[in-house]
Amino acid sequence: MPKPVLLTVDDDPGVSRAVARDLRRRYAESYRVVRAESGPQALDALRELRLRGEDTAVMVADHRMPEMTGVEFLERAMDLFPYARRVLLTAYADTDAAIRAINDVDLDHYLLKPWDPPEEKFYPVIDEQLDAWARTERHQRGEALRVVGHRWSARCYEVRDFLARHQVPYTWLMDDDPEGAELVEAADRPELPLIVRSDGTTLSAPSDAALASAIGLPSTPSTGFYDLIVVGGGPSGLGAAVYGASEGLRTVVVERRALGGQAGQSSRIENYLGFPDGVSGAQLADRARRQADRFGAELLQAGEVTALEARGTARVARLSDGTEIAAHAVILATGVSYRRLNAEGVDDFVGRGVFYGAALTEAPSCADEEVAVVGGANSAGQAAVHLARYAKTVHLIVRADGLERSMSHYLIEQIAATPNIEVHTGKTVCAAEGADRLERLTFAWAGGKKTIDAHWLFVFIGAEPGTGWLDGLVERDPLGYVVTGPDLVAGGRRPAGWPLARQPYHLETSVPGVFAAGDVRAQSMKRVASAVGDGAMAVALVHRYLEQA
Repeated sequence: MPKPVLLTVDDDPGVSRAVARDLRRRYAESYRVVRAESGPQALDALRELRLRGEDTAVMVADHRMPEMTGVEFLERAMDLFPYARRVLLTAYADTDAAIRAINDVDLDHYLLKPWDPPEEKFYPVIDEQLDAWARTERHQRGEALRVVGHRWSARCYEVRDFLARHQVPYTWLMDDDPEGAELVEAADRPELPLIVRSDGTTLSAPSDAALASAIGLPSTPSTGFYDLIVVGGGPSGLGAAVYGASEGLRTVVVERRALGGQAGQSSRIENYLGFPDGVSGAQLADRARRQADRFGAELLQAGEVTALEARGTARVARLSDGTEIAAHAVILATGVSYRRLNAEGVDDFVGRGVFYGAALTEAPSCADEEVAVVGGANSAGQAAVHLARYAKTVHLIVRADGLERSMSHYLIEQIAATPNIEVHTGKTVCAAEGADRLERLTFAWAGGKKTIDAHWLFVFIGAEPGTGWLDGLVERDPLGYVVTGPDLVAGGRRPAGWPLARQPYHLETSVPGVFAAGDVRAQSMKRVASAVGDGAMAVALVHRYLEQA
């Protein structure tokens, strides 16, 4: 196989030679450096590479170039090498353009000139991009999947979303397309969706667990006993995994769907400490996963904990396949799920135009269409801004009389500055209509009703903790959130089984040794940063508990 390419494009020959020189100095053994001095010239080079079957790992483009800016080049280059990492080289005066490019072309990084010394300012950036590309590339070569299904099938959407959230590239084929129909016929007309692997083997309408196994996700515990079980792989669960494993605890995380939780579906998180240019939820989750893995945490995906028991000093979790794992302590970090929208006809179109959460896989299909987003918190605002890149109009429907009550100021400003977002305050969705898919949406307010031709509805209306599986073990509030710490002993109550000499720790539940972190905990702040903090704090309290046990 030829060496993958590192492409640099800059109209200043001196800068172009300097970038190529620094790249060759460190990466020449494993990569081939290609230099271009204009956007059109670089596109020609990429087309030639593609014709020859060569691959491109990283593209470094200067922003200010005649004929074609760096952002314009990177946007067009995405069609040729969609998995190549994109770095924009820019002067300090152009940082606003670079920040906009993060949203416009999904820029991976921007780099300020000059970058001396490269050991501190250049190589760490390229190292990170190459690491990210290599991981994606392994999926692409080893598990090139084709997914055949109906466009408006709820299960087909769930499978595509599952693959996308695990960052597994796939080709989507309609069952009535020539190639899709041929694959269905060859597989003897199976139940859809049909998954065709690179080696020709197929899976018909697989469960999440079967799909996880097919793409190589770990789903079976390596042992029966751990120091710490973390239930849930969102920000709080991944935070607990990193801190627990880094401090020497044998830690296992059990995640039902995909690491990152609801935050992992966010198109852009811009108020998280340490990411001044914002970070997508998928990127943040992937970095946390790699960090937890590096410290030795075991990450089980597509596994579901269905019951929890206290057996003497051990805490035992039962998985949906009947497997049991035990530990000295457990952290509940199961997060929340979006509440269902109670409106006529909406349930009939889930996965066929109605989606709960960001559903980022559907965004490109919304091109030039009317789209509705329901909700007034940050998740709804982030989705509206992201969808506005594709849709003709995004209707943001908010029950409250304004956005200020539950949405961050920076998002309110972004929405106001986006001309194709229309905000409808004081309104609610009351009906959804259509045949095979959502076609019309009606929303109402005190003064009347309005129906729009909308094929897409994304719902972000409050949350439910989904803690019914804890019935009879852990105390919860009337809404189902897990009660912890001082709230347990309010009014003179004391959980059964507690030693008289000890009060529950701040994040400890009514069962000694079982802690709650993140959104599932009663009175939590429902923010990514606070969820990560909960995970770290819970690990510190686990250590105290183990010392006293």
